[in-house]
Amino acid sequence: MATTTTSLGGGVGGDDRVLATAQQIVKSLRAAKEDREDMLMIFSAFDNRLSGISDLINGDDSKSSDEEDLDRFEAAEKVILADASLSGEPSRQSTSLFNPPNNPAEYFSAVDEIIHWMEQFSIAPPPSSALGRTVHVIADRAENAIQLAMSRLEEELRHVLICNTIPLDAVSRYGSIKRVSLSFGSHDGAIDDSPLESFGEVDSSRFHDRGASLGDDLFVDLVRPEAVQDLREIIDRMVRSGYERECLQVYSSVRRDALDECLIILGVERLSIEEVQKVEWRSLDEKMKNWVQAVKVVVGVLLSGEKRLCDGLFGDLDDLKEICFNETAKGCVMQLLNFGEAIAICKRSPEKLFRILDMYEALRDAMPDLQAMVSDEFVIGEANGVLSGLGEAAKGTFAEFENCIRNETSKKPVITGDVHPLPRYVMNYLRLLVDYGDPMDSLLELSEEDLYRFKNDLGGDGSQLEAMSPLGQWILLLMSELEYNLEEKSKLYEDSAMQQVFLMNNLYYLVRKVKDSDLGRVLGDNWIRKRRGQIRQYATGYLRASWSKALSCLKDEGIGGSSNNASKMALKERFKSFNACFEEIYRVQTAWKVPDDQLREELRISISEKVIPAYRSFVGRFRIQLEGRHVGKYIKYTPEDLETYLLDLFEGSPAVLHHIRRKST
Repeated sequence: MATTTTSLGGGVGGDDRVLATAQQIVKSLRAAKEDREDMLMIFSAFDNRLSGISDLINGDDSKSSDEEDLDRFEAAEKVILADASLSGEPSRQSTSLFNPPNNPAEYFSAVDEIIHWMEQFSIAPPPSSALGRTVHVIADRAENAIQLAMSRLEEELRHVLICNTIPLDAVSRYGSIKRVSLSFGSHDGAIDDSPLESFGEVDSSRFHDRGASLGDDLFVDLVRPEAVQDLREIIDRMVRSGYERECLQVYSSVRRDALDECLIILGVERLSIEEVQKVEWRSLDEKMKNWVQAVKVVVGVLLSGEKRLCDGLFGDLDDLKEICFNETAKGCVMQLLNFGEAIAICKRSPEKLFRILDMYEALRDAMPDLQAMVSDEFVIGEANGVLSGLGEAAKGTFAEFENCIRNETSKKPVITGDVHPLPRYVMNYLRLLVDYGDPMDSLLELSEEDLYRFKNDLGGDGSQLEAMSPLGQWILLLMSELEYNLEEKSKLYEDSAMQQVFLMNNLYYLVRKVKDSDLGRVLGDNWIRKRRGQIRQYATGYLRASWSKALSCLKDEGIGGSSNNASKMALKERFKSFNACFEEIYRVQTAWKVPDDQLREELRISISEKVIPAYRSFVGRFRIQLEGRHVGKYIKYTPEDLETYLLDLFEGSPAVLHHIRRKST
C-alpha cells in the first residue's frame, strides 16, 4: 500500500479526511492514554494538521466506541475467513452464496465493513514508523480479507450468471423467422444443354418465402429477473473493491459463452473461410438461410437484451458497462461477420443471388442498431466491410446471371416446339428479383456509360429507360437478350412453321409471366402490347408457312370448265393434293405442342377460319362434278370432319395419327 505525504488531502475537505482517518486508527488500536499521547507526537511529526486531534488525547478513556469499531472489523473478517476455509469442501463447491445455509446479507455486510476499512487506510503514515507498521498490520488483514471475498464473489458471479441464463428456445420463440430454401435444380447454376431441362414451371412461392420480420417491441429476458438483484450486489462490491477487471472478465466470458450457444441453436456453425468455400450448394444455402435468421435474432433480440442487462447491472458505471457489452458482443458478431465475408468472396453462380441479397438486407437493416449498441470501432468497421462485400457479391452474381442468358447457346431444340427451359428459368428468376427492388436499385446505380450501352443493346430505343429504376433498366435489357436468344434458337428448326410456333409459345409465355407478376409494373403496358402484336405476327407467319399449300389446292385457277374431262381430272388432283397436305399437317402437328390452353384455342380458331370456309366453298362448288361411285375416294372429309381433326393439333401426342389413317382408308 502506498504511503501518503502532506500533500494528500489538501484543502478543508482534505483536512477533515486526514483527521477522521487518524481518529479511526487511534480508536481501532484501543491504546491507553499514555500511548495515545505518543501517537499524537508521531502523527504531528508526520503531518502538523494532526495536532488538531488533541481532544482524543484528553478525552474519556472509555473504549466502547473503539471496541465496537474493531469488533465489527474482526466480525466481518471472521465471516469472510470462515467462508474461505470451506473453499475445498464439497458443500462449499456445490452451494451458492444465495442458498441455505449461507446468509448472503451477512456476507455482503462483512464485505462492506472491510471495504469501509480499506477506504480508511487510503491515507496512512509511512510504514517505516512505529505507528505505520501497526496500521499496516491491520491494513494487511483487511487486504487479505478483501482478496478472499473477491475470489468468492468472482466465483459467485460466474455461478449466478450460468445458473440463471435463460436458454434460447429457437423453435417456439423464433419459429416464424424462417426462410424456405431457394433452389432452381440439383445443379450448381450452370446453364448448359442438359440441366436447363430441369428448370420446369414451378411455383416460385414454393422455393422462396421471404419470411416474417422481427417486431420493434420484441425483447426477451436473457437472465432470470429474480437473479438480477443478486448480480447487482456482487458487481457493486467487486467494483468498490477495485476488482473491475476481474468482474468484467467473468461477466463477459459467461455471456459470450451464452451467445455462442444461441448461435448453435440458430444453426450458425463456426467455420473458416476455406471450410465455407468447400460446402456444396444445398448445404450452403441452408447455412446462409440460418445466417439471415441469426443476424435478425442476434441484433434485434439478443444484443439488445444484453445491452439492457448491462445497463441494469452496471447502472451509472458508463465506461465499465460499455467495455463489458463490447467484450460480450464481439465474439458473436465476429463469428457472423466471418461467415458473411466467406460468402462475399465465394465463387459466384446465379442461384446464390437471392440468398446473398437476403444476407445483404439483413445486415444492412441491422447496422443502425448494431452501431447504436456496439462502440468498438474495429467491429463496426468489419461489419461495414462485410456489408460492402456482400453488395459487391450480389452485383457480381447478377452479372453472372446476365452472362448465363447471353451465353446459353445449346443446339438441342425442344422437339415439340414447346416453351424452352431457358425462359422458364429466367422468368422465375426475374419474378423473384423484383421483390428485391430496394437493395438492387441501390447496388445497380447506372452511369451514363451504362445507359449508352443499354440504348445500343436495345437497338437505339432508349425512350423507356429514363423513367425506369436501375433494376427495371437491367430487367428490360435482360428481356431483350432473352428474346434475341430465343430467336436464335428458333433457327434450329428446319420447318419454318415450327419456328413460328416455337417463337409464339415462348413469347406468349414471357407476356403471361410479366402480366401476372410485378414484372408488369416494371416493364409497363407498352412492352406487353408490343409483344402481343409480335405474337399475332408469329401466328400469321405460321398460317402462311403451314397452310398456304393446302389452301392453294382450293382455288379455282387451273380447273377449267365444269363439263370436260380435263376439269374432272384437275379436280381429282386438287382433292388428292389437299387430302395429302392436310394429312401431312395432321401427322406432323399433332406432335407439336402449344401448352397454353387459350393460345392453343386461338390458334385453332385462326386455322379454322382460314381453312374450313375455303374447303366448304370448294366442295360445294365442285362436288357435283365428281358424283359417282368413287366420290369418297377424292372428297374424303366433310368440313365438320376437318373441324374435328383440327382439335387434335398441338397436343404433343403423335399417337392420334392412327385416327386419321383409319378415317382415310
